[in-house]
Amino acid sequence: MVPLWYHFSVAMNLRLSVEQSEALRRTASQAGISMQEAALQAIDEFISKRNDRLAFNIAKIKSEDAQLLKRLSQ
Repeated sequence: MVPLWYHFSVAMNLRLSVEQSEALRRTASQAGISMQEAALQAIDEFISKRNDRLAFNIAKIKSEDAQLLKRLSQ
């Protein structure tokens, strides 16, 4: 049976290379935060920029493939 708290806060293992781990440790230390907090901030930033990346890529496709999209719409 899975405890109720598990459904609201799921633990995960994140496997980093030695280089990534050291870079994360160094960056977190410079910011005065834990490695976990630094990783969470990076994930939150990545997630929050998804819509911007999507809009940028759609505009790029519309621009680069304008002729093809026009032909397909006819």
